[in-house]
Formats: sequence, C-alpha cells, structure tokens
Amino acid sequence: MLHSNERLEFLGDSILNMTVAERLYKLYPDSEEGNLTIMRARLVNRKALVHYAKKIHLRDFLLLSNSASQTAEKGADTILADAYEAVIGAVYLDGGLEEARRFVERQLTSALMEGTIHEADENYKSALLEYAQANGRSLPHYQIIKEEGPDHDRTFTVEASIGNGATGVGVGKNKKEAEQAAAENALFLLKQKQSAAQDHSAS
Repeated sequence: MLHSNERLEFLGDSILNMTVAERLYKLYPDSEEGNLTIMRARLVNRKALVHYAKKIHLRDFLLLSNSASQTAEKGADTILADAYEAVIGAVYLDGGLEEARRFVERQLTSALMEGTIHEADENYKSALLEYAQANGRSLPHYQIIKEEGPDHDRTFTVEASIGNGATGVGVGKNKKEAEQAAAENALFLLKQKQSAAQDHSAS
C-alpha cells in the first residue's frame, strides 16, 4: 500500500496554526481578533511555508512519484509548502507537541529576524484598488479560473484584471489568498509597465 504525506500535512497544518496563533496572542496582548487573524495568515500562507522549507533545504529530501516529478517545476511551491506541513506533523508524532512547537518557532523566528517574512499583512487588493483609482482605471475584477485538489485541500487560481485584459494571476489555498497573490502580481506588472513608459517618454 502506497502512502502519501496528506495525513501528515493535515496534522502539521493544525499544529502550525496553533503555534503561530499562540505566539501572536502572547506578543500582541492588545490586538483584536481580526488583526491577529490577518497576521497569522501572513505567517502561514504558502509563500511563507515555501521560505521555511527552503531554509532547511527540504527539497533535497523529497521523494516524488513519477507524476509529481513531471509537474514538480510547475507546482514546486505547493509541493514544498505541503511537505513542510508534513514534516511538522512527523516531528509531532516522533517527539511530541513541545518538539513540534520548537521546530516551528525556530523557523518562524529566523524568518522574522531576517525580515523575509513580516507579521503585518500587506493588503495587495487594497493597494491595487488605490492604484486603479489614482490612475483613472476601472476597478479591479477577480475571477477564479481554476480549482484543483480534493475538498479538504483545494488550490485556487485567480485572475485579477483592470479594464481590458488580464493583469495578474495568483494561486492560493483559499480564494482570499489567491486574490491577494493575483493583486500582488497585477500591481507589480502595472508598475513595471508604468516605469517603462516613463523611461521611454524621458528618452
């Protein structure tokens, strides 16, 4: 019987969220529930998990099936993020809750000290909306273009557009995360085009 990491991912995801929630609860005694939720989302989203996984060179230790190997480059971030959660689950089963908590906090503290992961969430949807309004563009529109995976582990792909044509695509474990990623990519592309236009006019 072949086994996958999905059950360990389920377990690790719960431990990760609990550990981060506990840390934020203690660090920010005056913060309201909504703000704590936003900060936690920033620290446990796919982008953050990929960073944690790369810090411990997790990719070097993954054994992939033939089908997974063929799509590894395309879905490398998702595979790494899921594997990192599975490792947390494995640490918990092997060493208990305290060891799993130490493992998570060690990676988290390192990322926060380096400044690569921030506790404060950046709201790219709001930033894209402000950019559109400031530059006389139509309001951003978000559309789900793909849903993949089982019900307990869905992956959403969202397209963000302003006016004519798509301007950004993002992927996430939920619609909100995917929309934020799409808005971030759209904002980057729009500013890049704006900068190129300014350089062209200056020359």
